[in-house]
Amino acid sequence: MTCNPSTSRQPYPSPAPSPPSQLSLTDMAGADARPLAVLASSRAVIEGELSAATVVIDQDTGKITSIFHSVLPASDFPPGTAYADHSPHILLPGLVDAHVHLNEPGRTEWEGFHTGTRAAAFGGVTTVIDMPLNAIPPTTTVAGLKEKVQAAEGKCWVDVGFYGGIVPGNASELRPLVEEGVCGFKGFLIDSGVPEFPAVSSTDIALAMAALADESTTLMFHAEMIPPITASVGDDVQWSLPPLAPIGPLNEYATFLASRPVSFETYAIAEILSLAHIAPNLPLHIVHLSAIEAIPLLRRAIVHGVKITAETCFHYLSLTAESVKDGDTRHKCCPPIRTKSNQDGLWEELMQDGGCIKTVVSDHSPCTPNLKLLPSSISSSSCGDRFHRFDSESEKDNGDFFAAWGGVSSVGLGLSILWTEGQNRGISVENVVRWCCKNTAKQVGLEGQKGDLAVGCDGDLAVFDDEGVFEVGEEAMLFRNKCSPYQGMTLKGVVKETWVRGQRVWEREGRGFGKERPRGKLLLGRRR
Repeated sequence: MTCNPSTSRQPYPSPAPSPPSQLSLTDMAGADARPLAVLASSRAVIEGELSAATVVIDQDTGKITSIFHSVLPASDFPPGTAYADHSPHILLPGLVDAHVHLNEPGRTEWEGFHTGTRAAAFGGVTTVIDMPLNAIPPTTTVAGLKEKVQAAEGKCWVDVGFYGGIVPGNASELRPLVEEGVCGFKGFLIDSGVPEFPAVSSTDIALAMAALADESTTLMFHAEMIPPITASVGDDVQWSLPPLAPIGPLNEYATFLASRPVSFETYAIAEILSLAHIAPNLPLHIVHLSAIEAIPLLRRAIVHGVKITAETCFHYLSLTAESVKDGDTRHKCCPPIRTKSNQDGLWEELMQDGGCIKTVVSDHSPCTPNLKLLPSSISSSSCGDRFHRFDSESEKDNGDFFAAWGGVSSVGLGLSILWTEGQNRGISVENVVRWCCKNTAKQVGLEGQKGDLAVGCDGDLAVFDDEGVFEVGEEAMLFRNKCSPYQGMTLKGVVKETWVRGQRVWEREGRGFGKERPRGKLLLGRRR
């Protein structure tokens, strides 16, 4: 992909095969010279391909102005230019995490813009898209969006976009939200877990599709729905209550997994596909796909012309049901983490060039550790005892997968999680860029601006040491509450630096975040 090729210029002399320069060093060193940042490496993913490169960023505009397919020395640039040769580490486009719950305002004790975006920057994520729920108010009205934007101003270390939500009765708010600059919309076909964001019916979905049919946006769904033939499960599961006939103790993961069968996902996706004809040009998207049984439904729909894609998450690709210990509710999420064989199927589809799973995201959905109801045997060695003060009445719920909050915390860890798991699956850094940068940017209407190292794109980069390793301790979990199933794991792949629009915001060795204030922008432009 070439970003805005009409803006391409090559101001410096460069060896073949780089294009000839248009401006001389003398010109650039003159009074009108703009401040530059230059990052070079023997390995960089440039427009999806791995090669040597020197990337030049105008620090006034934050845009990439030139790319040379070789490592140029600092002497080729004007004196005072911010220059670094990061060889042999890899220059990656900054990741675009298109599924993050930042929870501000209203539930900032769970997460917030400041802490959540710092965690993102730690892991090379330069853009996050904030989900419409778990903040109060939710982003289901223009007023709610404006309140969230006000809460975010001046707090973001990386760039942040916003989704709108679809809930019963808000169809008239959807087009105004498009005008205000949301990146897309999300709705639940099953209870969301928070009362201010209720599930939608087929009638609500039809109204949303009709309202958005001709808009440049994406309509996304949490695709779980109880089929009409689940008497043994019962409607109570929609509210995270135990099933009517649990197969075992409520602190055993197998009991929870059985309560969210794959039929929940396949039935919901079938329902969505049955309505797609209402808005045939509207892109549809399934968030956090976990069940491989849904893949044939999606593939068949795509063959018949339905514009639908799916994402999966770092936790579905790295964690398995068989490895979850009794009571370890850090693993609870919906849809659930499934079996190893199911995980293998997700990887197989992801690796297919024409597969329906196009993106990998975090679905960072944190809470305060006490809401996880971890038993003392786990909490004392993981999330910190200061968060776990249970009285005798609540002690009995410790480790209850049905009473605990559902969500996995991992923002900023995803690149390393994916790289670690992918070592045994033959993935390349080009794969990672496609799943976590280019395709996520495209999903939210930011292609040509984010997710690629190309002339005209924002100068968002991650300097990645693909051989480095680290243990996930508190110092690696910069999100507000240090409660994650990855704690204590050793991960391969270390982000050394993160750059946002030509400014270094994070450095692993030395300055950290430095003394600068957050410089992240709020991405509210109407989608093209």
